[in-house]
Amino acid sequence: MPGYSVKRQTVSVGDMQFVMHSLLDPDQYHDPDGAALALGIDEDSWALFGQVWPSGMVLANALLGLDLHGKRVLELGAGLALASLVAHRRGADVTVSDYHPLIPTFLADNARLNELTAPRYRALDWEDCPDDLGRFDLIIGSDLLYHAEHPMALANVIDLLSADQVDVLLVDPDRGLSPSFCREMIGLEYSARIEDAGCVLANGEAYVGSLLHFRRDDDALPVVHGQPHEMPIYA
Repeated sequence: MPGYSVKRQTVSVGDMQFVMHSLLDPDQYHDPDGAALALGIDEDSWALFGQVWPSGMVLANALLGLDLHGKRVLELGAGLALASLVAHRRGADVTVSDYHPLIPTFLADNARLNELTAPRYRALDWEDCPDDLGRFDLIIGSDLLYHAEHPMALANVIDLLSADQVDVLLVDPDRGLSPSFCREMIGLEYSARIEDAGCVLANGEAYVGSLLHFRRDDDALPVVHGQPHEMPIYA
């Protein structure tokens, strides 16, 4: 992979292990043809896609409790797409989406490292969603709410891509925008449940965040805030 440095790391998700190539230096920058800059990705944010972030690890573990076989799953803002690889290995029909120009390269490489076929990838602008992606049974994502315009944009793109009966599972590190996002989703007739996603990561650090679960079906539920629980350990 010329022009930037990578490392190989092993990430445990339940009883599964995934070998992942990620960027060695989280501050590096390599955009010789300006492809990333043309998409609004500047030097400060260029390398953000290339890390296995804590919220992504929490999302990957949250999928272990779901029956994914045969489900159409879309990951939004996937980055290195650890959660998508977990869903893919567990029999889901996965589509990975983001917009950094290097993500397809890393996705194909990490799928190969884990003896998987590469999930399909689509570049996706939340403000200009294509009409040929189809509809999904499960939409997932992690740490997607960090700009003021994100709650409305994210809710709208989820609604456009949701099947008639859909689950949405997002991990949010409590940046403060999830209440606004929940209001947007409830306004679009999704039920909502918020749970504590606090856990201890493999490096011993405590993760603080929330698991946002939305559903659209005939048994809509009001927003319920989950009670604190003992922090599990995610390897």
